[in-house]
Amino acid sequence: MAPQIIVAADLPPRSGNVDAIEQKLGVFELLWQSGVFRKTLLIVVLAVIWEMYARQLDNPLLFPTLTDTFKSLYANFADGVLPTRVWTTLKILVTGYVLGTALAFVLTILAINTRIGTDFLETMTAMFNPLPAISLLPLALIWFGLGPSSLVFVLLHSVLWAVALNTHSGFLGVSRTLRMVGANYGLTGLPYVIRILVPAAFPSILTGLKIGWAFAWRTLIAAELVFGVSSGQGGLGWFIFENRNLLDIPAVFAGLLTVVIIGLVVENLIFQTIERKTLQKWGMKE
Repeated sequence: MAPQIIVAADLPPRSGNVDAIEQKLGVFELLWQSGVFRKTLLIVVLAVIWEMYARQLDNPLLFPTLTDTFKSLYANFADGVLPTRVWTTLKILVTGYVLGTALAFVLTILAINTRIGTDFLETMTAMFNPLPAISLLPLALIWFGLGPSSLVFVLLHSVLWAVALNTHSGFLGVSRTLRMVGANYGLTGLPYVIRILVPAAFPSILTGLKIGWAFAWRTLIAAELVFGVSSGQGGLGWFIFENRNLLDIPAVFAGLLTVVIIGLVVENLIFQTIERKTLQKWGMKE
């Protein structure tokens, strides 16, 4: 007996409505797709935990509430104290960061083009990278005196080796194919570095810049504590130390919160903008 072949036309029609293939996402699901929303929600949760823990502890000298911290933050901004300290800190921070980054690129370019440059960078990195930058502050005060130059010198040390190490590692990781492309186009020296190595190694370079920025922040706040004690000047670090001596703990937390806020702004506005216009645009990162 020959098998029967059933075609689609012979099948009975399905009763009822066909479910939609695509379903619209809810409001929360749409918001959850946004990194800004997720990060904001995380910060709000941490803020609630801070407030609840401080109220449960009920010891303002040990751990003030977030409400008291914001009140102190507003008061110190309103009377112009914190803006002045922030401006003082940022001027020194940017100066040291820019000088350290520029010197790191010079050393890395020399290292990638000459053997003696490679030996020099590897030797200096092995010697000075493990050395805490804050330990150089006493020498800096002797060499440069009680002024911003001492802090800039310490910042240069903290930024230089982190940026140079990551940049050099990124250059060494560039594929041989890209190197040969540059050689075929006759690129050598600085044009070869800028057109071939920098774009290919930019993920490592950007990582080094982020690490250098974080090192610079930590070093400067710590250095300002000592520098402020020595000269009666300083920025946020001195503001924190000064209010600790006055037992104004909400003001201390306000200074620390200012450091955190500036860090969030730099990370989410500056570095992520650079990342979006370079790595994501070039297809190196989703």
